[in-house]
Amino acid sequence: MTQKPQDRTTEEIILPENLLPLGSILNEGISPQDVSKVLAKVFRVAHTEVALLKLEGGLLRFIFPEYLRTTGAIPISSKAVAAHTALSKKAEIFNNFARVKHASIFETIKSVGSDVGAPASATPIQKLMSVPILDHQLAVIGVIQISRKGLDPRHAQDFSREDLHDLELAAGLLATSSVMQVSLA
Repeated sequence: MTQKPQDRTTEEIILPENLLPLGSILNEGISPQDVSKVLAKVFRVAHTEVALLKLEGGLLRFIFPEYLRTTGAIPISSKAVAAHTALSKKAEIFNNFARVKHASIFETIKSVGSDVGAPASATPIQKLMSVPILDHQLAVIGVIQISRKGLDPRHAQDFSREDLHDLELAAGLLATSSVMQVSLA
């Protein structure tokens, strides 16, 4: 159960069976890494293929993955997919993402603990879902993206409309979670 901030009434959220693990997103004290692991399980991806961004001052800042928090931010005025998602307030699937013109800078940044001498991961994003996270007034507070990486797009399973719908439900839960209340400044 969650409370609606505007009228303090209690609303029960009933999740389909495949999304029951998302109920844990509502727990107080859940970390962004916990959220990514739950979402990775639901969408059958690695937790490193989950990105959670928060909108602050016209910039989308990474909440997860942790190692991207200090690497920069995405202006919502840019042509980045996350920026487009925030501005349009529309969920999108890109099952041909490798062909979509995009800045791949965040794909080349190595995570903490990676071998310093090793080249950055050359595993590009092949498939992507991007969904806005909206508050109760339908204002964008962030963006969540689920990707499937691989060297060959034929080896990465396409996302379905059902997957996109499920991610929209997850975004609704995230909007009220403590994870989105954290300040990144």
